[in-house]
Amino acid sequence: MFGIFKKKTEKEKLYEKYNKLTQEAFNLSTSNRKLSDQKTAEAEEIMKRIEAL
Repeated sequence: MFGIFKKKTEKEKLYEKYNKLTQEAFNLSTSNRKLSDQKTAEAEEIMKRIEAL
């Protein structure tokens, strides 16, 4: 019940951003390969930050 007041940790925020970017990259992979590769690279950078935590 009190979970609704719990703030997200930095790691949780980064995981959400990582998942969003990988989903965007997947969706773009059929239409715009260059943009898809760019989103994948951004997601990899975020994963490196997650691993550093």
